[in-house]
Amino acid sequence: MKKSLVLAMAMALGVTASAFAASNPFSDVPAGHWAYDSISKLAAAGVIDGYGDTTFGGDKLMTRYEMAQITAKAMAKGANVDKLAAEFADELDNLGVRVANLEKKADNVRISGQIRYEYADRNGDLQKTKGSDAKNRLRTRIFVNGQVNDDWTYTARLENNQEFSGPKGNTGEEKTDLNMAYVNGKIGGAKVVAGKAPMCLAEGNLFDDYAEFIGLTYGKDVKLNAYWGQPVNYGYDEFWGINASGKLGKVGLSAGYDQFKDALAAATNVADGDTNAAKLGADNGVWNITASYGFDKNVKLSATYLHSDLDSKDVNMLAGVNDVDTDGYVISLGYKGAKANQVGSWGANANYYNQGVGTFVAHTMKTGDWGYLYREGFKGYSVGANYTLAKNIVYSLDYYDLEGKETSTDTQVLWSRLQLTF
Repeated sequence: MKKSLVLAMAMALGVTASAFAASNPFSDVPAGHWAYDSISKLAAAGVIDGYGDTTFGGDKLMTRYEMAQITAKAMAKGANVDKLAAEFADELDNLGVRVANLEKKADNVRISGQIRYEYADRNGDLQKTKGSDAKNRLRTRIFVNGQVNDDWTYTARLENNQEFSGPKGNTGEEKTDLNMAYVNGKIGGAKVVAGKAPMCLAEGNLFDDYAEFIGLTYGKDVKLNAYWGQPVNYGYDEFWGINASGKLGKVGLSAGYDQFKDALAAATNVADGDTNAAKLGADNGVWNITASYGFDKNVKLSATYLHSDLDSKDVNMLAGVNDVDTDGYVISLGYKGAKANQVGSWGANANYYNQGVGTFVAHTMKTGDWGYLYREGFKGYSVGANYTLAKNIVYSLDYYDLEGKETSTDTQVLWSRLQLTF
């Protein structure tokens, strides 16, 4: 143990080197040693206990678990945490130690970030960019997480997007905004989220984006969730929903109902920011149920069924099509998954989609907008994989091959992403 480590621990507990003398607690720490008094006090206080064989082992390299245990014991004895964190900064960093309580008390605000480079080769009728032209995007995100108290936290996300399109480079499209700002907390036995926050419905097959809402979740083994708010940029004035989820052994089940109210004209690409479309006043109610089975900790199979109560009179459907499909299902198989802090970790996935009109609003896919541009459902498949190249550097690659359910509209997308986190 380094001299600075022992002295700082003793100082944090309000002990000086000459303030205490006791019988020798460890056989390998002689009475004349420079750290004798401090080690004796820490042992008497129950902060350190050596290796259980009367030895202190001062020349041994401490493991992260030993360091975490000593730090936790010192905190329990009333150590000055701020001074402790400052003095032990190098040791904690070198050992990779993270003590949650220490971090929370030492710094009430945490800032982290992501940098993503995305490349997509898009082909087919659906794409705005035709032929072999590519879409490139550089996305930077800064996250701010603050601890309000023991029960409440605040999260914000500042995002910058730089769009590049085609082989000639930058098209000049750039946008920066604060697209998330919300609180998480508890009221009684319920968990609460309120503000502009992430929203994922039906495994991301119905909705996977941020929205302005308030949500309540209650329960442990069986969870009940309800929310109300407004989706952002998807052509609805309001949405609300209720769902329940639980797990029985290796089987997971969830079911819910989501209501998207007052739709804009379906022929308008609202997702691209055109909000001048006429109001239809149509409501889209969607039932969904998902069942999953975990074969082991690495392999998971899931199936989602969705039904929309839209019909042809509610929206401006395709010309000459009076009876479009409003049912949908998705089958997914996943294997492991890349972990940013584990070099060499990887994952793979495969999905089959067959989704009718109204069963998707903001899909988790990277293929473009089916609902507003073509007013029909889609079917097809995707396969993908991800791999951690280096610590906090993950590469992802996905391929989609989809076609319209009512027309010959098709799309093929090869989408890749390199993400760095810090």
